[in-house]
Amino acid sequence: MEQIAVFVNDAPHARSILQPLLGSEDPVHWIVVAYAPVLTRHIGRWVTQGAREQWRQRWATECFAMIETDLKLNPRSKVESILATRPPIEMVGRLEARLGKLRLVDARRARVGRPEAPLTAAQPAARDGRTLPMFAATSFGAMLALAD
Repeated sequence: MEQIAVFVNDAPHARSILQPLLGSEDPVHWIVVAYAPVLTRHIGRWVTQGAREQWRQRWATECFAMIETDLKLNPRSKVESILATRPPIEMVGRLEARLGKLRLVDARRARVGRPEAPLTAAQPAARDGRTLPMFAATSFGAMLALAD
């Protein structure tokens, strides 16, 4: 049985990435590792740590429900869900130590100005490709404004 670990932070985006992988008739052991969105630091004034954890659990339940419906189309497949609390490299290491060889699928949605952490140490750190064009556009706009 093939084992595939899927890293997710947005369920609709992950479903679109996983569609090509779902056509196999062979049984697959899916491990869905979800990273809840990070709340801003200012929310700490109004929300307790317990309420944050409750929100993370509620978000994970909704996320897993959306993704697992697609992954359970093959009745011989098995789905395991994990709400991540550690960096991706550490999660991959723990999963490989427990399950052996895994196929990794990074189905996380990239955030503007905040590149996602790599899944393995061999993978280069992701760079936000929009930083340089945004800098150039704003610099050019400032030059035009000063030229007037």
